[in-house]
Amino acid sequence: MCSPVRSHYRGAKKNSMAATGACIFPSVFSPASRRRSEASAIAGSNQNPRPNSSSTRRFAVSTEQASSAATATAFPSSRPVSFGENGRRHEKHGEKTSDQSSPTPFMEDVELESGRERLRRFFAEAKDLTRTDGGPPRWFSPLECGSRLEKSPLLLYLPGIDGTGAGLTSQYKKLGKVFDIWCLHIPVMDRTSFLDLVKLVERTVKAETYRSPNRPIYLVGESLGGCLALAVAERNPDIDILLILANPGEKHSTLFIKYKRPHLLLLFFAATSFDRSQIRPLLPLLELMPQQLQLSYPFILSLMAGDPSRLLKASTEKGLPPEQTVGELSMDLLTMPFYISALADILPKETLLWKLQMLKSASAYTNSRIHAVRAQTLLLTSGKDQLLPSQAEGARLDDALQRSDLRKFDDYGHFLFLEDDFDLVTIIKGVSFYRRGKILDYVSDYLPPTPAEYKKPYESNRWFDEITGSVMLSTLEDGRIVRGLDGIPTEGPVLYVGYHMLLGLELVPMVVRFLNEKNVLLRGIAHPMLFEKYRKGQTLEPEFYDTFRMMGAVPVSGINLFKLLSSKSHVLLYPGGMREALHRKGEEYKLFWPEQSEFVRMAVKFGAKIVPFGTVGEDDFGEVFFDYDDQMKIPYWRNWIREMTEEFAKVRANTTGEVANQDVHLPLIRPKIPGRFYYCFGKPIETAERFGLHCFLIVFSFLFLLFNFSSALLVHCYISTCLYIHVGRKKELRDREKSHELYLQVKSEVEECIAYLKEKRESDPCRSIFSRLMYRTQHGSASEIPTFEP
Repeated sequence: MCSPVRSHYRGAKKNSMAATGACIFPSVFSPASRRRSEASAIAGSNQNPRPNSSSTRRFAVSTEQASSAATATAFPSSRPVSFGENGRRHEKHGEKTSDQSSPTPFMEDVELESGRERLRRFFAEAKDLTRTDGGPPRWFSPLECGSRLEKSPLLLYLPGIDGTGAGLTSQYKKLGKVFDIWCLHIPVMDRTSFLDLVKLVERTVKAETYRSPNRPIYLVGESLGGCLALAVAERNPDIDILLILANPGEKHSTLFIKYKRPHLLLLFFAATSFDRSQIRPLLPLLELMPQQLQLSYPFILSLMAGDPSRLLKASTEKGLPPEQTVGELSMDLLTMPFYISALADILPKETLLWKLQMLKSASAYTNSRIHAVRAQTLLLTSGKDQLLPSQAEGARLDDALQRSDLRKFDDYGHFLFLEDDFDLVTIIKGVSFYRRGKILDYVSDYLPPTPAEYKKPYESNRWFDEITGSVMLSTLEDGRIVRGLDGIPTEGPVLYVGYHMLLGLELVPMVVRFLNEKNVLLRGIAHPMLFEKYRKGQTLEPEFYDTFRMMGAVPVSGINLFKLLSSKSHVLLYPGGMREALHRKGEEYKLFWPEQSEFVRMAVKFGAKIVPFGTVGEDDFGEVFFDYDDQMKIPYWRNWIREMTEEFAKVRANTTGEVANQDVHLPLIRPKIPGRFYYCFGKPIETAERFGLHCFLIVFSFLFLLFNFSSALLVHCYISTCLYIHVGRKKELRDREKSHELYLQVKSEVEECIAYLKEKRESDPCRSIFSRLMYRTQHGSASEIPTFEP
């Protein structure tokens, strides 16, 4: 094991195979062979290491350079680590790198640090990484990432011109649960050329691809790192590479802020727009003004610390008293000298000039080849970037790249990763950008939200749930209808089949109530338009759909329904689809289901319960006054509808009639004074006929006691009859005619639920929003608002 005692570093200079917190290998070894060699080398260095009392972190390190490495670098440590035969790290506290099942539908939460704490941690990491710097560029893996999912993809972090590799410090813990993270560290005095850095990363990518051919590799790039990522992707079009390119500025381009146009850091936007920046003509001046650079460090820190108003707002939201808020701001001033010193150590003048010259060549190299990049790419841009025109450059790159998604953050500055509440994992979830194989699997690759991720959309949509005053009824086994969700099955697979209200207004209250009351996450079968790349002119911005994807929506297809039911999920299905959600005038509560049964036999295959349900209330909130038929009569609207429809994948292309592939449009609605939403879930329909098996067991038990059958005969008769009932039921429902009968039964029960709700709501004393407001005024905001008797 690597000894955590920092003083052992001196001995490492004599023996490069025993270094404090670092494991160094000749460059002739492949990454996989280096890790195996490292495990044996470390084992002999110190069998009984003592934990370091230092508060700094520990890294597992390897080198990668064209020339051999003769000098070891000491990296700070926190606890011992070793590498197994598979080359992956295993922490010595019983942690395992495997999936851990959880009884809740949420992922384990990870508390995010504030922007102030993120800045402090970044400088602490960067200072430690450069304290005894030397040698060639190398990879390190932060041990604080902890255990991760099985077969997690590899994430290679490529830093900006600072080269420390510490830019993802605040994201380590959460990213480390779903990625195998390696960060590239480029020593301060290293002068490796851009092309050699490209080859370094390329060798690692090829070696890891050879080792795990089916595992994707993510390249996260900032400024210069973005150029590296694009160059590697362009040179290796046949390797499964995904790019994440952000503009969360690094810390050194701001050195030029006094010259009006800081250029720079984190994302490769700075690098790709180098020729159009105002920094290029200033490069000769830097050689003549060595002392002037120090004057701009305070401004850099002000940008890295973020918008002061956002910091004050964050403190207010935490409920901190004024004296504590003042104390935190005072502490920021006291730590300023340390930050300035760290900036000077990370990027001295000579290194800065070298990196800027490299940035110039990197920009030219990348822009000349950007059209050939075929890798799937996620672009992140800031709206308040004072260093770069990030959103304009992001739009240019989005047009130039073949497979890209763009996300904008209007309230954030240049240093995205240091901003309060910026969470890269949450963004990846929302864009459906995470996969562990060659092709995205919306079921096995799905990462459920954490409680904190769920809280944000819940809080932002809580007002809608309050306005609708949703009433949910369910049906028990004995047929009684009760208020609440007591009649909803807790174990999957369950298929919920119902009516799609206008614009899908019923979704938010329904999903929220299921999570809050039943601890059940509904996986919705959605139109493919929610997963297509955003095109300018679409009805809604892409961020609108990110919440649906993060909460488990999947594109409609037989394969996805098969996978969801096989994983015992709770699946939400609307056979009427877009035709019901975007219905015409006067078509409220009318079902537009296909003639054939599309889901029954699939549900029977997995023994899934089918829960029919109806929803009522859209006519109390609005009325369609300009529908599809009206829009098709106007040339402008007709052309827009046809363009939008051609952009998206076809659904039910082989179906005829009302439910065939629907044209994409948005009906105009005349709002009304809000009423109330009502939901009625029918009695679950068993497709495995478990009830029959239970009855049979009771009967045979009675016969055993009455006639004293032999045990062998009883068991034989019991098994034979169970198989007959179970297989017979499935065989019966797999028959097209029988399954169609069940399909019509489900449709009929949905219509009955709608009719029941329309009748009963007339007797609801709190149907009007004014009645509900009056009741809450008298009885308190936490009181349950009454409704009709079921």
